[in-house]
Amino acid sequence: PRLLLIDEPFLGLAPMVVAQLTEVIRRINREGVTIVFIEQNVQLALALASRGYVLESGRVVLHGRSEDLLRSPDVRRIFLGG
Repeated sequence: PRLLLIDEPFLGLAPMVVAQLTEVIRRINREGVTIVFIEQNVQLALALASRGYVLESGRVVLHGRSEDLLRSPDVRRIFLGG
């Protein structure tokens, strides 16, 4: 496949399993597969992704390079309440 869509891949998993799954996702991506995933764990999602899209009430309110979103005060406000 050229595209893999994953919804909440880390939900409810033990930290060791999350680490293993993270490596699997990275390996699949290195093999040339584009991966689109929906994830509530913003830090982990943006650490894995090259780009991110932040949705609020079903609308895209922010998007950009993951590094930029990780530093964004707007992302902190939306997800951390501050």
